[in-house]
Amino acid sequence: MARRLKPVGLEFTESAPLRLVFAREVSAPPQAVFSALSEDVTGWPAWFSAVTLARPTDGGAGREVRLRGGTRMRETILAAEPDTVYAYRVDETNAPGIRALVEEWRLTPSGVGGTRVQWTFAADGAAAFRVGLRLGRAGLGRAFRDAVAALDRRIAANSRDFRAS
Repeated sequence: MARRLKPVGLEFTESAPLRLVFAREVSAPPQAVFSALSEDVTGWPAWFSAVTLARPTDGGAGREVRLRGGTRMRETILAAEPDTVYAYRVDETNAPGIRALVEEWRLTPSGVGGTRVQWTFAADGAAAFRVGLRLGRAGLGRAFRDAVAALDRRIAANSRDFRAS
């Protein structure tokens, strides 16, 4: 990975030149969603179809992620507040045009035992990158909705398996 990105902080999710925010409600409780996001990093490919590999690095302080199409990223965890927020910054990538990227997963209780999952994709980059993301917003939103629905099904199946044993 030859490209090093700007080392922004969590506040970048509010100030980034490009912010895409998506939300969806799931039936799983915040604790289970948070655990899947932050503790079961290697499980991401099972529910987020764009992810082909995810593994913790630096004793859990970072992640290595590979996406379909060959994009690779090394990330630093910026926030891991139990049942509330999980966020990471991309430090290195092979993707062109990106200057800074932070993703934040914010969880709030919803309904009877469910969770509202909000994903903020905060980025800065070359003009072509920003235009491409704006044009790809609908596809990114669909990927998020599909991933969160798959995560909810995975959590429910794991809960049934756990109760059956």
